[in-house]
Amino acid sequence: MNTLPARCTWCGQDPLYVNYHDTEWGVPVRDERELFERLILEGAQAGLAWITILRKRDGYRRAFDGFDAARIARYDDSDRARLMADAGIVRNRLKIDATIGNAHALLALHERGESLADLLWDAVDGQPVINHWRRLTDCPGSTPLSDALSKKLAQRGFRFVGSTIIYAWMQSVGVVNDHLVDCFRHRELIRPLD
Repeated sequence: MNTLPARCTWCGQDPLYVNYHDTEWGVPVRDERELFERLILEGAQAGLAWITILRKRDGYRRAFDGFDAARIARYDDSDRARLMADAGIVRNRLKIDATIGNAHALLALHERGESLADLLWDAVDGQPVINHWRRLTDCPGSTPLSDALSKKLAQRGFRFVGSTIIYAWMQSVGVVNDHLVDCFRHRELIRPLD
């Protein structure tokens, strides 16, 4: 008998969503470019379904030069016009401008000797917070930790970094393990970082 593993119910049965859930969501990330990409994508998702962003992810990578912050920071009005015409991304001027502004903020962060990885992981002493939610409704939309990280990022010039977006980012990059306790990934991800 072939039985499917128990998963968090939010990912449904869409193969793209299931793959994201099974291979990425909640896996600890320390790579600066990947953290930046996920931060931008979480901000782009605001007001939309996450599956919409997953379907446009390749478009975002293409349109935003692989999330190379140095290149994005050099974007000008012609780049903004190009992005507003690109159906491969969410064509929202505020979100596009925030992405460009966030590239500037990331570079400034690096110039001060800081990194997204340090800001994020120092907040949890380098180890993921392991939650034990039984139902999707148990999982919060934000926490005091996401409130604090949101404020830190905003103070450093980042935009589209409200507490709810930051909590979703923390979930995505494995700072918190919010897989439901009966999900097979919850057990797999409970281990110290290498």
